[in-house]
Amino acid sequence: MSAPAPYLSVRNLTKHFPPTAFSRGPVVKALQDISFDIPRGQVVGLVGESGSGKTTIGRSVLRLIEPTSGEIRFDGKDIVKLGARELRRQRRNMQYIFQDPFASLSPRMTIGQILTEGLDIQGIGNRPERRARAEKALATVELPVDAYDRYAHEFSGGQRQRIGIARALMLEPEFIVADEPVSALDVSIQAQVINLLRDLQVRLGLTMLFISHDLAVVEYICDTVIVLYLGRIMEVAPATDLYVRPGHPYTRALLSAVPSPDAFARKQRQILKGDIPSPANPPSGCVFRTRCPAAMDACAGAVPRLREIAPGRMKACIRDDIG
Repeated sequence: MSAPAPYLSVRNLTKHFPPTAFSRGPVVKALQDISFDIPRGQVVGLVGESGSGKTTIGRSVLRLIEPTSGEIRFDGKDIVKLGARELRRQRRNMQYIFQDPFASLSPRMTIGQILTEGLDIQGIGNRPERRARAEKALATVELPVDAYDRYAHEFSGGQRQRIGIARALMLEPEFIVADEPVSALDVSIQAQVINLLRDLQVRLGLTMLFISHDLAVVEYICDTVIVLYLGRIMEVAPATDLYVRPGHPYTRALLSAVPSPDAFARKQRQILKGDIPSPANPPSGCVFRTRCPAAMDACAGAVPRLREIAPGRMKACIRDDIG
């Protein structure tokens, strides 16, 4: 029996930012040949250092920015080829939770106006119906219904992010991109928001791309993890396997930096030297080779292909003696 088709299928996604009149210089190669699948109802995590291209992937798959090339299929439909009217209709099924709850909510609009804006654009319901839907969304994210007539500045950071989540749920989407949804929040609030997201994902059957640099959060909420470095995929693995047996040197370095709750646990740290290179001038061959503790001369010769090393596991590395 064949496996069901993935809900989201990305193939050879590439995004280059050409120079503009205000920023002269070389082309910035933000994403190069990105391919992955997300099965319906699962959460796939996207991890990597700042500048690795995580947010660019999240925005590209929803066409909030236009990809340079590649194929992005939602439930078999390639949205790259959709016109403006068809894309607007498709946006009912895919929504975005932004990283910064302070910048993503307009200070000039009431919470009710923020929540019902998408319904207005899509022409869904009349005013009483939209209000009822917004109040239901507020209750879903555990906020009082009187928030409808208030403004964003009246709420804390955690409450604002709950409003951002409610806004993403208003059109009853099937797919959500959560872009570092807790990184701007206090540590005491992060767990509440993560638990809320996990509960909503299970209860509503959402398919989700979860972007984060916090590997502990990704391990808790995600089914599969994609490790990204300088616009290329380094490794793909189930979360339960990745954290026990990382297969790529970059993944091993990332995991070694995760703090342990056991104060007496001894962990062998693998500290990477230098900073992530510029995407405007990436290294030849393997883009990670300039910082890789296991690099060889052959690593500069060609870009390693992302290959299967075990069922459900892939890595882009020429060495088989690691992992």
